[in-house]
Amino acid sequence: MTVDVVERIGRVGVWTQLLSRAEPQFQEENAEAAAELDELGFGTLWLGGSPAVERAAPLLAATRRITVATGILSVWSKDAASVAQDVAALGSSGAERFLLGLGVSHGPMTPGYGRPMEKMAEFLDGLDGAGQPVPSEQRVLAALGPKMLELSARRSAGAHPYLVTVEHVARSREVLGKGKVLAPELGVVLDADRARARETARGALSPYLGLPNYTRNWLRLGFTEEDLANGGSDTLLDALFVLGDTADVRTRVAAFHEAGADHVALQVIRRDGTLPREEWRQLAQALPIR
Repeated sequence: MTVDVVERIGRVGVWTQLLSRAEPQFQEENAEAAAELDELGFGTLWLGGSPAVERAAPLLAATRRITVATGILSVWSKDAASVAQDVAALGSSGAERFLLGLGVSHGPMTPGYGRPMEKMAEFLDGLDGAGQPVPSEQRVLAALGPKMLELSARRSAGAHPYLVTVEHVARSREVLGKGKVLAPELGVVLDADRARARETARGALSPYLGLPNYTRNWLRLGFTEEDLANGGSDTLLDALFVLGDTADVRTRVAAFHEAGADHVALQVIRRDGTLPREEWRQLAQALPIR
């Protein structure tokens, strides 16, 4: 089953919050962009920002081949039975190209937050026991620490970690073992000006520096409290993001794959916050995505 998941999601995908937008004025652009990503050959379109499952429906309708995934849906945002109904509502053809990415979110962002491992396990039980279950091969977990990675291996197709390093990918593969999907996100700033690229990445990283799930993970990897201060050290930024040109991206993607990733979800970060369609075209040309 998991081998089939790896084949469906491909070796390289795109991660973006912008295509999760629900406002009517964005729908035509969203559909056009998704169709182009499909034509370019990317394996998966990851919808960031804890999107509802129904946000995948118009993008599945606009495409022919690409997998559409939530990256990730918070298990605090909706009950499992409702999520299972939403997946079923995609229809059999849509569900074949849909992957449910789930995460436990973060205490500072979630009223009533507590016991995240228990919450995730209960949510997975709910998906298993729904009238139309969401099978384990159709879901991945946003796992960072060893315990959540172990749960990913037991109860899902694998893991979709966010803001991680090559070393974390290697550690995750050890915990997951063989036969489980490992699909990390990787931030990309295509800018030849190194100082400006770091400034852009620092702006993107800033909101996450106050979230303990991430900071604990970086400290486990050997970064220091000093690395987490003042918007993040250059060392931290260089480890979490690719800053440079498409050749630099190709090198880091290869390193992620060598460390054990099956798939790498590229999040292109623009200073103006608009859809990075030109950058997606450049990456499609530069990377072995087909």
